[in-house]
Amino acid sequence: MLDLAAELRRWTEEGREFAVATVVSVTGSAPRGPGAALAVDSAGTVIGSVSGGCVEGAVYDLCREALRTGDSVLERFGYSDDDAFAVGLTCGGTIDVLVTPVAAEARVRTVLGSALSAAAQGEPAALARVARGPAELLGRALLVRSDGTVEGTLDDRPELDRVAAAEARARLEAGRTGTVELSADGTGGGGFHCPGGLTLLVESNVPPPRMIVFGAVDFAAALARAGRFLGYHVTVCDARPVFATPDRFPDADEVVVDWPHRYLRCTATDARTVLCVLTHDAKFDVPLLKMALRMPVAFVGAMGSRRTHEDRNRRLRAEGVTDRELSRLRSPIGLDLGARTPEETALSITAEIVATRHGGTGAPLTDATTPIHHTPHPAVA
Repeated sequence: MLDLAAELRRWTEEGREFAVATVVSVTGSAPRGPGAALAVDSAGTVIGSVSGGCVEGAVYDLCREALRTGDSVLERFGYSDDDAFAVGLTCGGTIDVLVTPVAAEARVRTVLGSALSAAAQGEPAALARVARGPAELLGRALLVRSDGTVEGTLDDRPELDRVAAAEARARLEAGRTGTVELSADGTGGGGFHCPGGLTLLVESNVPPPRMIVFGAVDFAAALARAGRFLGYHVTVCDARPVFATPDRFPDADEVVVDWPHRYLRCTATDARTVLCVLTHDAKFDVPLLKMALRMPVAFVGAMGSRRTHEDRNRRLRAEGVTDRELSRLRSPIGLDLGARTPEETALSITAEIVATRHGGTGAPLTDATTPIHHTPHPAVA
């Protein structure tokens, strides 16, 4: 739901009644993952998507019904090959969709409104909602902010709110969206009793991951454009002020003039950050990569020929970089697409970043037998 924050916040401020359908869980192959949302207002206006088109019509009807009744509902959609008139996913997967009428209860509207406002302003926060459990609790919401403050309640039982807030806080710190299973006896979160247990959907809103591109070259301009398209906050860094200018990199969020290793030492990174070294110049590369390969970031890649790669590895080993640290280096950077132009090279690089993030092989799907949609690695989800 938080991916629709800007528009839904406007709807809330305008006093519109609307219902939000959010993907809670996915089994097998499905077009969109947990957190994907579709919303319908009382006039029938639609925004968002939960399946890329397969079940949107049925979800639209569920939203209209939820607006009429004021009740939240959890619906499952699966493969429908046995019935030509059934609504289902043609890709063979199964998705659970939670439909919540936002205007059904003042408390929910207040919490969801706060969550939408936080997401629209880029404030880190996690929204936990009851996705499966007693009917009277379905859709109840609780918001946890990055400073630890909590807004809302799931069912007026402090022990349940305490557990839910702790689970939401943990997922916010990891920047992850997904479900949390709380069993009837309290295991997996503990301290309360609910027959049949509860499933919480926790949606995390965190700042976009960073892509730091070192080297103000033509390839960097194309990579900045591709990185921004993928949702990264893109920084281009180069020690040469004549090349590192905003005019040359209009798609970068920021352009920094500094020695790469010095900038990397001082700037903020996390487990989602990707570092792309395009300088292929030893005086820049070696001190930069020596530092980068020892940092807990998601991806470190460096451009250059195989000869440059071998020479760079030799220099790095001479600087004390271990073979284990060197094994993290993606070099030459990018997948084998036969790329030649800066744009093709940027596609090659970002394809490798996506494959690394989701555990993909980079092989053509035509010949592959592995799942099309992979489970994201916890460190980079």
